[in-house]
Amino acid sequence: MAKPTAITNDLRRLRFEADEMTQAELAKRVGVTRQTILAIEQGKYSPSLEVAFKIAQVFGVPLEQAFQYPGEG
Repeated sequence: MAKPTAITNDLRRLRFEADEMTQAELAKRVGVTRQTILAIEQGKYSPSLEVAFKIAQVFGVPLEQAFQYPGEG
C-alpha cells in the first residue's frame, strides 16, 4: 500500500471558492485526469512541481497557498 504524502493542500477549498469548480474542470485546465486531482486532494499522490504550479496558476494564488509541506523540527 502506498504511503500517504506529507504534502497537504487546500485544493478542495480553492475549488469551492472558485464558483465550486469541479475536479473534472480543474483536471482539464491543468492537463491531468480527474482521478489525479482526487488523489492529490486526498493526499494519496504528490503532484509534480509542474502540475503543482499549474494548479496554483488556475486559482491565481502562490504555490504555498495551494500546497504546504511541513518543515523539519
